Amino acid sequence: MSKRLTRIYTRTGDDGTTGLAGGERLDKDHPRIDAVGSVDELNSCIGLLRALPLEAGIDHPLAVIQHRLFDIGAELAMPGNDLLTAAATTSLEQTLDSFNAELPALQEFILPGGSEAAARCHIARAVCRRAERALLRLSRSESVNSASIKYLNRLSDLLFVLARVLARADGGAEVTWQRDF
Repeated sequence: MSKRLTRIYTRTGDDGTTGLAGGERLDKDHPRIDAVGSVDELNSCIGLLRALPLEAGIDHPLAVIQHRLFDIGAELAMPGNDLLTAAATTSLEQTLDSFNAELPALQEFILPGGSEAAARCHIARAVCRRAERALLRLSRSESVNSASIKYLNRLSDLLFVLARVLARADGGAEVTWQRDF
């Protein structure tokens, strides 16, 4: 990055627009800006999860994911610059398969909860689904890297599995849905 921010406020957004990396200005409620915001919120949720003490085997993949989410945000801020590749999704799948192999088969629907870490992970999963929907909406009218959409789809699956792992950590248990509770 050649430019560093020396001043945080510029007043250029006071008219309800914001700038992309190439200088183009868009309304702050434009679908592209909505997608940027959803990906940023997802990254923040993962950062909040990582603020808890987590095993290195869980924290490291989350750190990598934060960098890939920043890549997606950069793609959105610089239309036409695809940074994510299919390899990023393949890596997620390998991580997901590794964690899932140690879990028992699902017998019931899982409710968000079980521990603070699991609940934070479920929040990240829900925000990930929203970010995926935002990219899909944008892709209906503008070019979006399909690898990024696939990545978010797989990431929500990984976050679900990690929530299960985190709920069971240290002898904890998952919270399951009970029809007649």
